[in-house]
Amino acid sequence: MKKALLLVSVLFISVISTACINRYAVQELNNTAKAYLQQGDYQNAIERLKSSVDLDDSIFESHYNLAIAYTHAEDYVNAIKSYKKAIALNPDYADAYFSLAVAEEDFSVDLAKGVLNLDEKGNPVKVDEETLAKQEKIELTPIEQEKINSLLADAVKNYNLYLEKGVDIQDKDEVQEKIDSLIEEQYNNKNIDGSTEEISQQSDM
Repeated sequence: MKKALLLVSVLFISVISTACINRYAVQELNNTAKAYLQQGDYQNAIERLKSSVDLDDSIFESHYNLAIAYTHAEDYVNAIKSYKKAIALNPDYADAYFSLAVAEEDFSVDLAKGVLNLDEKGNPVKVDEETLAKQEKIELTPIEQEKINSLLADAVKNYNLYLEKGVDIQDKDEVQEKIDSLIEEQYNNKNIDGSTEEISQQSDM
């Protein structure tokens, strides 16, 4: 499966206005982070956005931008956390659910391909290219398969929420096909290990 892609229209959102005393500093940090992100310098973008959040953690845009930077850096654990913080601040912003689903789906893909392994504590560890090239077959541990199934279920839920909350969605059919594909993938996983809970099409967040 190819990795999911972020919507082009939501690659970055600038802070338009805030009521906090640090408004100018937050705006400057977000603008600087945007420039770094456009250059592909994700780590510097992340550091600026973390500083923005430290100044004022009540700003949706800062959390959302940080989540996108983490997604580009393939730090899916922190990306997912930041998307959820952003959604808590603005639960009606449909594209945030799409972007969260993308991070969850991409995380599952990297686990399934062996690009990431989970350690004994369940934390993702990147596999070096030389080790990955030598692997003839990807052997997933039970905890990795369980994590993949959980990520697929969450991605389906959030893609559904994107469709539910979005207005005049242009890619509705494409997203629905993606949902159907992820449901089929989890169904296949269930047949392999017999332990996966069935994904519901309902948006039960």
